[in-house]
Amino acid sequence: MRQRLAFLAGLLFGAALTGLLRRARPRAPKRGQDPRAEELRRKLAESREEAPAPDAEPPRPTTAPAAEAVEASVEEARRRVHERARSAAEEMRRSDGS
Repeated sequence: MRQRLAFLAGLLFGAALTGLLRRARPRAPKRGQDPRAEELRRKLAESREEAPAPDAEPPRPTTAPAAEAVEASVEEARRRVHERARSAAEEMRRSDGS
């Protein structure tokens, strides 16, 4: 008998809690009924109208001599870094062998 009474009390408590939670939670507006949606659509349309037109002139390609100069300077820098690394490695090998 006590088990049935405890079960019914739990069932009533759960139903009451569910009812309270449903009332306390604000309901979300249904799709298409959001009052901010129309304003956002209007702002989006305005921003699309105000967007600047893309430039008619395409960007100029890099000239070959300038590209070769950059590539040469990169290769030179790479060569210097490798030389310093090799000399540092040699220095470490010599100091370990002493």
